[in-house]
Amino acid sequence: MSEQVRIEVAEGVCTVTLNRPEKKNALTQAMYAGLAEAIERTAAEDAIRCLLITGCEDVFCAGNDIADFRSRPADAGPRPSRRVYSGLAALDKPMVAAVQGLAIGIGCTMLLHADLVYAAPEARFRLPFVDLGVVPELGSSLLVPWIVGRHKAAELMFLGEFFDAATAERLGFVNRVVPRTELLPNATATARALARKPAEALRATKRLLRPDQPALLARMEEELAIFTERLASAETQAIMANVLKPKR
Repeated sequence: MSEQVRIEVAEGVCTVTLNRPEKKNALTQAMYAGLAEAIERTAAEDAIRCLLITGCEDVFCAGNDIADFRSRPADAGPRPSRRVYSGLAALDKPMVAAVQGLAIGIGCTMLLHADLVYAAPEARFRLPFVDLGVVPELGSSLLVPWIVGRHKAAELMFLGEFFDAATAERLGFVNRVVPRTELLPNATATARALARKPAEALRATKRLLRPDQPALLARMEEELAIFTERLASAETQAIMANVLKPKR
């Protein structure tokens, strides 16, 4: 496994650490493949009872690596990101997330599929899809209004502004804000506590707490179709080219 996605299994918990701090843990397709492997392994192995996702140093995930995203040939086959999307939507075991710092784009929307989310006071969140010329993904156009209400969701999605950990807690994006030094120990202890609980009862409860799965999967497919269409548009291509332009 790549050092950019570290996977460790202990005491019933599969811990995934995004480890590309020089790029703020921006996801490449290789990193998506590693993340997909961890999700699929969690789903398949009876000894793994909980998934924990975290970042390294002072960042969680700053979204997609746009250069990597644009450099992949169109005919290269299915993207590993599709495995992550479907894996998160289908995972019937509990998922915990520990957010140290930036959580942008996919780094924010993947948290919507977690059951328990803890954040450091320094964490900052952003849904920048409109500003990048695309649309929300990973079911977030359904899940964000489900969590915060339609009008607040429109504000977060349309304006694409940063919001801090305290706001994320108030909106219901995160369960609790935890001091940075206690964040990962707290999340790990919680994941291990979940791993010790009756597995079938926990799965059934997670299923009951989720929004309607067919509707979520249908929305994810709708988002993906529009996202792909938007990527090819002149508007979005110009935005992405400007993002990649060397800064002086």
